[in-house]
Amino acid sequence: CSRRSDELPDRAFLSAHVRIAPFASMDRRVMINSDRRLLELANLIQKAMEAAVLLHLYPRAKIHVEVYILSDDGGRLSAAINAVTCALTDAGIGLKDMVCSCSAGLVSGLGNQMSSTTAVVPLVDLNKIELQAYSGDDVVYLPCAIMPQRGTIVLAQCESRLNIDTYELVLSAAVEGCNAIFEIMQYRVRENSAQLLAARSGNLRVTLRQPVGQDEDEDLGTLTSSLSTTL
Repeated sequence: CSRRSDELPDRAFLSAHVRIAPFASMDRRVMINSDRRLLELANLIQKAMEAAVLLHLYPRAKIHVEVYILSDDGGRLSAAINAVTCALTDAGIGLKDMVCSCSAGLVSGLGNQMSSTTAVVPLVDLNKIELQAYSGDDVVYLPCAIMPQRGTIVLAQCESRLNIDTYELVLSAAVEGCNAIFEIMQYRVRENSAQLLAARSGNLRVTLRQPVGQDEDEDLGTLTSSLSTTL
């Protein structure tokens, strides 16, 4: 730890910091680093990851998570949690399980044009356009993060007032989205691990192809080599 006051004798200290690029959103208001929404976002990321990281394996250490948002078109909390999970996995930090996050919403006003009735439909992974289109008192937005292999919910945040049946409907949709994201993340982690294992054994083949628009006299051709570097 950079400060002795942050050191914990029996476990690591995990902190998170979130920044956003000025061009990340269409909103003209520039969000500074001390913005309340960014501080709340960092706190939610920290709480979600503390539930999964094996902090007792790293006593008197500090695990600092830095999140820099380059594009904010909705679902930044879920995207940040998924990115942090992949980063910690790639860094070799011990985790109880992968933390997968997805948002779900329940909106009304999607009725059939031929009918006067309106339907209430659950949506998964809402973006800003969908949130603005269905904004109002009837919209429900719930970001959720789970540890899928353990079946544990580590984050579920909803600012709307709703009954238990509606909450279970939205939560089940969010959990289903988290499980779908887990399959993608698990595949990418295994693919990256297979590449690292192949590089360690010297069986990884790297191909350099000619860039588009390059002259023939500058053609580097296709170079195939084997990597024997021990990682």
